[in-house]
Amino acid sequence: MFIQDIIKQKPYLAWYVKDPGQLSDESVLEHVLNYGNWEDVKTYIRIKGSRETAQIFRKTNSKRRTNYLPEVQHYFMRFFQKYAS
Repeated sequence: MFIQDIIKQKPYLAWYVKDPGQLSDESVLEHVLNYGNWEDVKTYIRIKGSRETAQIFRKTNSKRRTNYLPEVQHYFMRFFQKYAS
């Protein structure tokens, strides 16, 4: 299974994207964390691994502007600090 398959199986996560197969891993992670459920998050982590998922999150989160909802950003900063350090 590829990361983009998560979005293909659940198109409501990125309803405004014309071709979800073209989304980057970073974009898929943003959509999963913002709009997905816990099973979607676990699927992403199972595919990419917890350390790589944490690296992708930290990379996108360190940018000046992010698309993460504030409560999602806060929760997953703490989550990855604890479980993917």
